[in-house]
Amino acid sequence: MVFLSLVVLVLVAGKFVVSRVSRERRSRRETELRRRLAPREQLVLRGDEPSAELAAVLDAAGGGDWRAVAEYLAEADSDRDANRRWMRMEPLSTAAAKEDHWLRLWREEEPRSAAAALLQTDALVQLAWEIRTSRYASEVTMEQARGFHRVLREAEQAAREAVELAPSEDPNPWVAQIAVAMGLSWSHEDFRELWAEVTARDPHHLRAHEGALQYWCAKWHGSHELMHAFVDAALADAPAGSLLTTLRVRAYYEQNTRDRAGAAAYRTPEFTAAVDALLADLEQADPAHPQLQAARGWAAWSLVMNARVVLAFELFQVMGREVAGPWRNYDDPQTAFDRMREITVQAIARAKV
Repeated sequence: MVFLSLVVLVLVAGKFVVSRVSRERRSRRETELRRRLAPREQLVLRGDEPSAELAAVLDAAGGGDWRAVAEYLAEADSDRDANRRWMRMEPLSTAAAKEDHWLRLWREEEPRSAAAALLQTDALVQLAWEIRTSRYASEVTMEQARGFHRVLREAEQAAREAVELAPSEDPNPWVAQIAVAMGLSWSHEDFRELWAEVTARDPHHLRAHEGALQYWCAKWHGSHELMHAFVDAALADAPAGSLLTTLRVRAYYEQNTRDRAGAAAYRTPEFTAAVDALLADLEQADPAHPQLQAARGWAAWSLVMNARVVLAFELFQVMGREVAGPWRNYDDPQTAFDRMREITVQAIARAKV
């Protein structure tokens, strides 16, 4: 009896030692993995730290020098990629949505400037959404809704001017109307006419497709079926490296969020195939693509949801300190981003023990 008790004691003690060693090994592994990632306190939202050139232009605009903005945008006029031209303009639209005295001066002094009209359109759209907020319609006050629609109607008028002033082959004055159409509840027929104008000029404009996806999702004016049909059409002839493959994982994000689906919804063959397509697209994308970091973010998030944490961790390393992708939808993007990185760290450490 005494011998048996000693055997049990030795076995229990052995398990305790093994368990402690495993925990220590896992802790060391977690620490090692965390060192490969940018520290939490250094994380910034994509775009929060503009290039030196853009920062200088924004400073000039803040001082009322609209000519610096005009010159900055004119430098992109020779770029045949309308999506890149749009992304170059977007930070200036954001600035004008907050303080537009320099833009109003520009429009007064150069009323025939297509660039100024387009910039004003997008600035008004951004201002309208700031008034409305990103909350569900049931949580938006009557005052917010009235302000939202009033400013969007101003944007609609500015967009018409931009179409009139811009070269006929430029899709961006039409792209600017996508958010207007969504906010003012354009009919499906009217939106399809708008979309035809966009794609006739640029069939693979990523920023335009991102906006149109929102129109067709169930929370706005479409449904899961219409949204996925839109994505099918977009990807049918999408060139490699276009990053249009982000649309598929974003569509599943919209659907599963709407349906309050659980983790299993992200482990299906369909979602796995969507993630694989995005990873292949990332490999062929131009390193200078303006939405590359956002696409990496969507891929990293999707890989975690798809239970492929090793690949996700590799992408988190590549992303560095810039937070982009679905985490921008959270109230505290940096914290949400860091939490998902920690999920990958712990999962990989556990697997190595």
